Amino acid sequence: MAVQVPSRQLFIDGEWREPILKKRLPIINPATEEIIGNIPAATAEDVELAVAAARRALSRNKGKDWATAPGAVRAKYLRAIAAKVTERKTELAKLEAIDCGKPLDEAVWDIEDVAGCFEYYADLAEGLDAKQKAPVSLPMETFKSYVLKEPIGVVGLITPWNYPLLMATWKVAPSLAAGCAAILKPSELASITCLELAEVCREVGLPPGVLNILTGLGPEAGAPLASHPDVDKIAFTGSSATGSKIMAAAAQMVKPVSLELGGKSPIIVFEDVDLDKAAEWTAFGCFWTNGQICSATSRLIVHENIVREFLDRLVKWTKNIKISDPFEEGCRLGPVVSGGQYEKVLKFISTAKSEGATILSGGVRPEHLKKGFFVEPTIITDVTTSMQIWREEVFGPVLCVKTFSTEEEALELANDTHYGLGAAVISNDLERCDRVSKNLQAGIVWVNCSQPCFCQAPWGGNKRSGFGRELGEWGLDNYLSVKQVTQYVSDEPWGWYRSPSKL
Repeated sequence: MAVQVPSRQLFIDGEWREPILKKRLPIINPATEEIIGNIPAATAEDVELAVAAARRALSRNKGKDWATAPGAVRAKYLRAIAAKVTERKTELAKLEAIDCGKPLDEAVWDIEDVAGCFEYYADLAEGLDAKQKAPVSLPMETFKSYVLKEPIGVVGLITPWNYPLLMATWKVAPSLAAGCAAILKPSELASITCLELAEVCREVGLPPGVLNILTGLGPEAGAPLASHPDVDKIAFTGSSATGSKIMAAAAQMVKPVSLELGGKSPIIVFEDVDLDKAAEWTAFGCFWTNGQICSATSRLIVHENIVREFLDRLVKWTKNIKISDPFEEGCRLGPVVSGGQYEKVLKFISTAKSEGATILSGGVRPEHLKKGFFVEPTIITDVTTSMQIWREEVFGPVLCVKTFSTEEEALELANDTHYGLGAAVISNDLERCDRVSKNLQAGIVWVNCSQPCFCQAPWGGNKRSGFGRELGEWGLDNYLSVKQVTQYVSDEPWGWYRSPSKL
């Protein structure tokens, strides 16, 4: 399918601008390995311009144009963005699929979620005004107190390549709803749709500098953004290693950060399940988005009494997944995002093998696809808890398996990880599901499913999966600063010191 990739520049202060050093990076279609276009490569010089533009946007007209405007004003722009995204849904989904390799059906779903997320935060922006001056109950009648919620200021948003426009929206929509001005730095591996978001913002007349979009490499564009003294907060989604560097850079200026990092999430399957339903959710939990999900339930912990039958069923489901070019009808697994990611995934599989694990299914390039970064969905058994495949995030379609005999053992295995983003439990015993949910050390728990995500519900992890919550009202709070205002309302003098007039 011929998809025309628009040639764009950086988006700074409401205008397209060529990078100061005039550098560009190639865009590679992961399904064909062909270069299909290029993106501008921002550097520290461009970051300076974008931060200055964001600062001006906040102070323009003493803040009345954006930061202190009524929430309804910001909501109008967010709704206009949602409408434009919906209008361009088909085109944006095709650009997403060709850029990051996800099946077209999935990309369409993502773009619908993008529009829904902007709509949701438009509603929250409107609701913000009514929540201002929320009274605080005090024990002394001589004082009155209330709370103001104010935008944090200029925010740097650094986002990943697995859901390019959706992950950007999870940060852009609430930050703009709160009244912040933002600089978005998407991953260099998938930036096309984020640059199209810039065009959407231009079309709806978003005030200049409110959203600036810089594409480019992490060290050249992301690092100067994270360490910039005039950026008031950084929100980052990506690897734990990069998150740690961002936190260190922000620490120099005591700058707040919110981090959504990696995961090695468990899915516990008890012996009382419907095998087919459980097998489909297990496959979906790990192989959706070509296995490249931070919350992927990539550690299967299955009851020993059903393991043979369950794995047999799971292999059948897995072999039935259509692996193809993302644009082919019915595609359910596309390529991983890049040559580097492809090599990394295959290295994880070969290391597991050399450490003594068994590749039960997959683990290789599909025979019918000679080009593209494709890896068959992979199931690995005979795994020990010390193996790399059990402990480290693969970020590819690779599931490792262990068995358990008791609920306590299942929980011990599930929580045996540095990460704590997601976890799933599958059982017909809902009381057991309740118990297990309480004891799983994760920010998100799915019961009898895996991976559903709604912009109304909080999203984020514990341990090395990061901190802070996105989505829902929690996502808006990420970009708001709380101010206490307390007034002395008595006519009586305070009377702590002796009055000089009475001497």
